Amino acid sequence: MGLQITPAEALWFLPFVAPLCLWVMWSDLSAMRIPNPAVLALVAVFVVVGLLALPLTDYPWRLLTMAVVLVAMFLANMAGLMGAGDSKFIAAAAPFVDPGDVAPLALIFAACLLAAYLSHRIAKHSPLRRLAPGWTSWDRGRKFPMGFALGGALVIYLALGAAG
Repeated sequence: MGLQITPAEALWFLPFVAPLCLWVMWSDLSAMRIPNPAVLALVAVFVVVGLLALPLTDYPWRLLTMAVVLVAMFLANMAGLMGAGDSKFIAAAAPFVDPGDVAPLALIFAACLLAAYLSHRIAKHSPLRRLAPGWTSWDRGRKFPMGFALGGALVIYLALGAAG
């Protein structure tokens, strides 16, 4: 799978984005919430590191992408298609993705969603659940902590980009 993001861009972003994505994943699994400070930190990483990682001609377009995706995700949230935290995370993650990588990212996300859903449901109904007995996501019925898949997809995308 050839990605358009350059290894240099991905390497600039990955060390800052990965811990934030892990925070989002953990928080969504444990409390079914994506914390606003995590989303704001992701935006701050792009605003600062993006100036170093991207060509100056690309930087404002990526910021515009974040704004457009935020509006689209706000509308999706208003329509009841997704949670507010998921919507905000997707918007904050959008500028990290090269516009030419939308299709490969969709495949990465699909794989992450399947893996996250299956692993969560298997753990929920197995003795593994005892490792985190207080997690809210175990008892939310059909609701699923989408931040688990979203955070994983962004990290995998950047890791694949870094690997060239």
